[in-house]
Amino acid sequence: MNRKEIRDLRRPFISEMFRGNKANLTMTLISTFCTAAGELIISWLIKEIIDLMSGTSAFTFRTLMILALFGISTHVLAAALEYIYLSRFRSKAMKQYRGYVFGRLLEKGIQAFSGENSALYLSALSNDVNIIERDFINPFQNTIGVGLTFIGALSLMLWYSPLLTLVSIGFSLLPIAAAVIFGNKAAEAEKHASDQKERYTGILKDILTGFAVIKSSKAEVNIARMHEESNEAIAAATKRRTAIGSLSTYTSGIAGGLLQFGVFFVAAALALSGNDITGGTAIVFVQLLNYILGPINAFPAFYAGMRSSFSLIDKLAEALNRNIPDEGDLIEPVLKDGISIRDLCFAYEKDNTVLNDVDMELKAGGCYALVGGSGSGKSTLLNLLMASSRDYSGEILYDGKELKTISPGSLYDLVSIIQQNVFVFNSTIRDNITMFSDFPEEEIDRAVRMSGLSTLLSEKGDDYLCGENGSGLSGGERQRISIARALLRKTPVLFVDEATASLDAETSFEVLDAILDLDGYTRVIVTHDLDENILKRCTKLFTLRNGAVSEQGTFDDLLGKKGYFYSLFTVSQQ
Repeated sequence: MNRKEIRDLRRPFISEMFRGNKANLTMTLISTFCTAAGELIISWLIKEIIDLMSGTSAFTFRTLMILALFGISTHVLAAALEYIYLSRFRSKAMKQYRGYVFGRLLEKGIQAFSGENSALYLSALSNDVNIIERDFINPFQNTIGVGLTFIGALSLMLWYSPLLTLVSIGFSLLPIAAAVIFGNKAAEAEKHASDQKERYTGILKDILTGFAVIKSSKAEVNIARMHEESNEAIAAATKRRTAIGSLSTYTSGIAGGLLQFGVFFVAAALALSGNDITGGTAIVFVQLLNYILGPINAFPAFYAGMRSSFSLIDKLAEALNRNIPDEGDLIEPVLKDGISIRDLCFAYEKDNTVLNDVDMELKAGGCYALVGGSGSGKSTLLNLLMASSRDYSGEILYDGKELKTISPGSLYDLVSIIQQNVFVFNSTIRDNITMFSDFPEEEIDRAVRMSGLSTLLSEKGDDYLCGENGSGLSGGERQRISIARALLRKTPVLFVDEATASLDAETSFEVLDAILDLDGYTRVIVTHDLDENILKRCTKLFTLRNGAVSEQGTFDDLLGKKGYFYSLFTVSQQ
């Protein structure tokens, strides 16, 4: 992407921080203006008080006292406004940013998201958000404040001595140039550190998820080595980022010191040479230099932080802009005729065909089983029916309407899927069934009864906490929750993808039996469990082999042919 395209992607993320937040920002800026005005008034008063002591001031002692009280009052007002509005501005900015990012994340398609690196989003909503808040939002108001005092101080300096002001500007060029140079380097270093943290988050997630595999394989040493390598990469990236930040800060500090001493000595030289510079003017110039040094010290850090924050936002914006499902036509959540699959071909990679000329007719209200060996394309076919990809040839028709033209959101009102790996939130059984939505009690009771969860609820209650990823439930109980979720949504089409693969034979039969008992639903079941009592109840079986349908018919038909299905079934009974 070119710079303009990246800026266009970034703009809504930045705008979201300020949406509906302008009143809070305005009041903080008024606070900042009052602070700047108060500080400049006090600086001016210092000069006039010194000149009053030497008899060269045009103001009386009483007038200066009144002006001093006015300067202090502006500081008090600024403090009150900042106390009320600054925290509101910052907290609302980050709350809206996180909400916007999460909302954009939810626009992802099911399979599009599952094919991406979730660690990127975990890092973006944790580490990166903290960096953006620290380096961009928090210094935002302060940077504007020092900018205002800079302008005011520069105006006073020009009024007192244009020559001395030009000297100050000359000394200021070096730290400004350093700020730009170090800002670019800091942005690169921050992005590299974020990338390493993202990689570490991904590795840590894999280690914790696969902890049982690691222990049972005695792979602790190799895993520890992998963790150490990623940990060292983070340390190196953090070290470089910190070093660049320190170098930028110290360079700005040294340049500021040169500026202060240089201007002070020039002021002294001008005063000694008889120029119209009083002692008060020389001292106030040194005082005003603090407000010139403020932006010089603050700007490099803010500029570097802003560039770093923008680089993190850009990385996230590009990721969120990928794999967003195209909009399509809306359809009614009703299947009248059925699903037709014609000449369907699909490959994840070129020259690596997964499905080849698949033809199926799935009549509304029927129950169909997809059987076959591992890698035969069963789950891929089911995923395509869920609009996982549009890069297929042939046709997938829902009541005669091509799937590619249907809105994914509208499709999900028509179909639901029960998968092998059921995710259960660390919340109550009721919340996991309803997915935190409100439903009439009679509909919840119906879903509980039809999914076979009545016994569980009578024993544990619907407010029972399921534990992290359902650790407090058995595999069969988790699967029944998944069935209840689908039933509660009342989608007329139900896909079941190896839902019983990790269950024992008895529980597997109970779960599949519960699904087969669901009258009025169109059910498509991918199963490894060739249980005769289950398969005999299916309307039709489709046997897949090497990505193609090799046989189709009822259980008795296929068994009588003594073909590929007969071989699979015979082996499964041994």
